[in-house]
Amino acid sequence: MKRYLKPAIGLVLACAFVWLIARQIDPAELGRAFAGTDAGWVVAALVAFCGGYACRIARWRAMLARDNPQLAWSDCAGPLLASFAANNVLPFRAGDVLRAFAFNGRLGTTSGTVLATLFVERLLDLLMVLVLFGAALAAFGLDASALAGVGSAMLIALGLAILGVLLFPQSFAPLARWGGRLAARVSPRIGDKLNTEIDRGLATLGHLASGSTMARLVGWSIAAWLFEGCVFWFAALAVPGLAEPLAGWLALPVGTLATLIPSTPGYVGTFDYFTVRAMTALGNGQVVATAYALLVHALLWLPPTLAGGAYLLATRTRIPRESMS
Repeated sequence: MKRYLKPAIGLVLACAFVWLIARQIDPAELGRAFAGTDAGWVVAALVAFCGGYACRIARWRAMLARDNPQLAWSDCAGPLLASFAANNVLPFRAGDVLRAFAFNGRLGTTSGTVLATLFVERLLDLLMVLVLFGAALAAFGLDASALAGVGSAMLIALGLAILGVLLFPQSFAPLARWGGRLAARVSPRIGDKLNTEIDRGLATLGHLASGSTMARLVGWSIAAWLFEGCVFWFAALAVPGLAEPLAGWLALPVGTLATLIPSTPGYVGTFDYFTVRAMTALGNGQVVATAYALLVHALLWLPPTLAGGAYLLATRTRIPRESMS
């Protein structure tokens, strides 16, 4: 029952946010808001999307290079897109499990290393979103608490905490090793396997925290999120009824932070509701902001789902059973 509690809560919240949006929208008006959408700007948004994912793939390759220096960008592209596709359609963060266990033979790495890279990837992305949120709030003269329910001091403290974890990961080694010892008491076989992966993961985290490596990862992260910001901006330019297309730069961090709220795969409802709030906060109408939220959501969800799904079908990838034991 505990396993299904979070998805159930996510489904309830998703339905609630969808209702909050739908109760204020006339479907006929929503259809008119979509009318005249500029295909050229939609194509530009798709190009920016591809640029962002190219940077994400390059960042992940840089993380894995310690284990396999011969690893090519193309070797990492399929597994990364496949993991995003799985997360977009399956519950329980299935894509993360897939990336951690299903591709190690092709990548020449281990599950412990991949899990460490996922951890660093999430922290870097959260840090970039917080930076973009702060920059957007300053540029538009808004108060953080009005949109996110937290003050600027909380955002700064969270950003500093993330930096501390990224730069000093070994401070968490005792806790990780304690978890490994606890698992060994329950099952020595699983404990030995887990402790080996913990050691590899900690070694990877230590390597990634080094100055030159972390600088490259931050550089790729900045590029990836600037491309993603262009996706939001170009999508706003594609919707003719938006009075303030630059609000897309505020919608990016607000909508992304909303994905931390439990929801369905693909963040239905949560992403859209808070994206609409960000757009209307800068003077855009409710209906046209909703049309924009649906458009940008489709631009972010559909390409990786199709590309990653095609890769999974072409390679017939499955999670090895021994990785789940």
